[in-house]
Amino acid sequence: MSLLIVGLVLFLATHSISIINDPWRNRLVAKIGEMPWQGIYSLVALVGFVLIVQGYGLARQEPVVLYLPPVWLKHISLLLLVFVFPLLLAAYLPGRIQAVTKHPMLAATKLWAVAHLLANGMLADVVLFGAFLVWAVVDRISLKRRQSRPVRGAPPSKWNDLVAIVAGLGLYVAFLLGLHGWLFGVSPTG
Repeated sequence: MSLLIVGLVLFLATHSISIINDPWRNRLVAKIGEMPWQGIYSLVALVGFVLIVQGYGLARQEPVVLYLPPVWLKHISLLLLVFVFPLLLAAYLPGRIQAVTKHPMLAATKLWAVAHLLANGMLADVVLFGAFLVWAVVDRISLKRRQSRPVRGAPPSKWNDLVAIVAGLGLYVAFLLGLHGWLFGVSPTG
C-alpha cells in the first residue's frame, strides 16, 4: 500500500502545484523556461504514475475489504462511465461540451472516480479512486480563484463535439469488450 501512496503523492502533488501556489509555478517557469519545467513536471508525474500502477497491483494481491457494493451499484457505475471518455476527449476538442462543462477533464475524472468507488470496495480502490476524486474536486474549486491555462488541442470546429462523443463512446465500448481486462486484469462486466 505504501508504494501506491507514494505514487499518488508524487503524481497528484505535481498536478497540484497550481492549486497550491500558482504564482510560484509561474515564477519558476519564467526562470527556467517552459520546456525544462514541462520536462521535470512530466518526469515526476511519470514516476508517480508508474508507482501508482505497481502499488495498486501489489495492494490488490492482499485485499482489505471495506465494503461490498451491491450488484445494482455496478450497473450505475457502468452508466456513469459512458460519459467519461467523451468528456475526456472534449478537453482537447473545443466545442459546446467544453464550453458547458468548463473543465471536461476534471468532470471526467470525478465521474471516473465516483463510478469506481461505487463498484469497488477494497482499501486499495478507496485510496486510489478516493484520492483522485478529492484532487479533482479541490482542483475545480481552486479554478474559481485562479486563471486556468489553455489546453493544447484541436482547433475549434463545429464537428469537435461529434468527434468527442463518437470516439469517446467507441473507447467506452472497447473498454467494455476487453480493453479494461487486458490493461488492468479486471473485466468491468464480469
